Parts: sequence; structure tokens; C-alpha cells
Amino acid sequence: MRIVVADCTVNYAGRLAAHLPRATRLIIIKADGSLLIHAEAGAYKPLNWMNAPNHLVEEDGRWFITNGKSEQLTIDLHEIHMDTTVELGDDPGLQKDGVELELQRLLSEQPEAIEEGMMLIRREYPTPVGPVDLLCRDAAGATVAIEIKRRGEIDGVEQLTRYLEFLNRDERLAPVRGILVAQSVKRQARTLAADRGIGWAEVDYEQLRGADTDILRLF
Repeated sequence: MRIVVADCTVNYAGRLAAHLPRATRLIIIKADGSLLIHAEAGAYKPLNWMNAPNHLVEEDGRWFITNGKSEQLTIDLHEIHMDTTVELGDDPGLQKDGVELELQRLLSEQPEAIEEGMMLIRREYPTPVGPVDLLCRDAAGATVAIEIKRRGEIDGVEQLTRYLEFLNRDERLAPVRGILVAQSVKRQARTLAADRGIGWAEVDYEQLRGADTDILRLF
């Protein structure tokens, strides 16, 4: 992981245009190539980012980050305060709470509850950025990646997006679509999922435990 603190100006061009005027910001480049730009305020959310895979070119204090979606992030580094690289090593991944683990188990045993004709390929299918909860095959034979949360929020959509980017590089699996499954899915997460081409579903945990498979509203 590369960590840079610098006075910088940032311009994004893609589905829309965005500009960050000069200020001191934290820039993180992860081992998978993902790039995030943070300010002092704003909690955990970056001001701007580029998901992997992308391509970074450095030229005379200016960074050009591009990807296959015709998006470009340009960072002008006016003054660098810190530039360091840290090896984090392998991460065991996020440990799910009891409800999420039980939802994963129940849905792995009843994948048809998510969608008629759905069949499980594997639980905890590995990717370079962590395991996706369920990898399934739908009635048409297409691969489906399913991420299960207790509450469906924007982070869950982002997480599933990262998994899909890597899964779709595997010619044995591609094309792979995604579904976010949770007890409740927030409006913002639904909006982002629709924009990313990701489906979402809400599940009644207690009814699922009772093996009633007619309990999902899938969108």
C-alpha cells in the first residue's frame, strides 16, 4: 500500500465531471490498484476514488489514473508532505456476526429462495480482494455472486462491485452478475446497486429459518 499526503488538485472525467480545488489530502493506493483520496473531514468516505483495475502514470508531479470504462482521474501534486509504502500482508477478512453467518448458511442450503432455479457453486468463493459469500449459477447457466449482509448499505454494494470486477476477469465464470441480500436494504444502496447493474433482495430471517422460501422481494 502506498500512502501519500500532499497539497493537490484533483479532476475527474467520466460519467460526470468533478473538481477538487487545492488542499492537503491523503491519497491511498492499495495493492490491487484501487486509489482513494481522503480529506481530514468526511468520516470514512473518500472524496474521490478509482476502483481496480486501473492504470497509473506519473509525469512531473502529475498523476493520470485511467481505467477501461473511459474514466480518468488527474491529480496535480503541488507539495508532497509524505510518500511511503507499507506492506500489510494477507488479511483474514471481515468476520461476520452471527446473523450474517446464519443467513449465509441458510441461503447456501436454499439458493432457490433468492431466485428460482438458482444453484450453489460454492460458499466463500475466493477472490484477490476477499471471498464472496455465495457463488451460484442461475437457471440460464450464468454465474451469480451473492453478498449477504444484515443491513444492506452502500459499503455492501462497493464490496460486491470489487468482487465482480475480479470474478469477471475469470473466463471460466464470466459474465458474472451480482445480488446484494440483506434483511433490509437502504434507499441509497438500492440506487447505487441499480447504477452498477447489481440486483438486491430483502429477506425475512425468521421466515427463512422456518424454510419458507417464498420470502424474498428481488429487484
